[in-house]
Amino acid sequence: MTSQEAAQATLTQSADAVAAHILVADDEPGIRSFIGRALDAAGYLTDFAATGSEALSRTLASHYDLVILDLVMPDMTGQAVLEGMLAARPDQAVLVLSCLADVASKVDCLERGAQDYLTKPFSLAELLARVRVRLRGSDSLTGSLAGSLTGSQAPGSLAGYERAGEVVRTGGLILDVGRLVADIGAGPVPLTRLEFLLLRELAEHTGQAVPKGQLLATVWGYDFDPGSNVVDVCVRRLRSKLGFDLIKTVRGEGYQLAGG
Repeated sequence: MTSQEAAQATLTQSADAVAAHILVADDEPGIRSFIGRALDAAGYLTDFAATGSEALSRTLASHYDLVILDLVMPDMTGQAVLEGMLAARPDQAVLVLSCLADVASKVDCLERGAQDYLTKPFSLAELLARVRVRLRGSDSLTGSLAGSLTGSQAPGSLAGYERAGEVVRTGGLILDVGRLVADIGAGPVPLTRLEFLLLRELAEHTGQAVPKGQLLATVWGYDFDPGSNVVDVCVRRLRSKLGFDLIKTVRGEGYQLAGG
């Protein structure tokens, strides 16, 4: 990460950037300063936290459009901070920035509710690009979720659905948008945001096999290698919660909601 790269990344920031409020939680002063200067130059309002407990207290006391969160903190793990943040503010957008590059760490954070994961060392240009994407889509995981499931999309996009406020039914599956729960007849089951979005995507294509690449693009926002197993992990968790027969594996094509 050079000063030239930082300057180039700042220049690529679009002129219409709004003054979004971002919290940078990292125990390394140099990283905080480096990211902070770039975010300030890009027009964002930036706060900092040097410990996990400070990051958690700040997010509970203030609204942040995005939290950039390190996992290796001196007092508590980033995973614990992430859980605490999302327990109090389920819609909080979090971008994990960590030296932990193993797939298990990435999948764990994504399943806990983080929206993105970038490993150190990182390209500042890529970080700023991901920040822009997350800020543009800060309402997409709730706004588009509620909008698409309550009929604000183009006619036909949810053909076959029965709508009742924020509850959607397709076949024997009931999706409660407001509570992020699913019910297949045995009572409501709480889901993570990603689990709900993936199930929603399958439900929108009832009767069709949805390719993994499409699920990655729609649910995870093109930020992950199509060779990643995050889709498979999410499907396995949905099956463990709702029954193995709910989602079918269509060999060579992807996944399909059973009954369609």
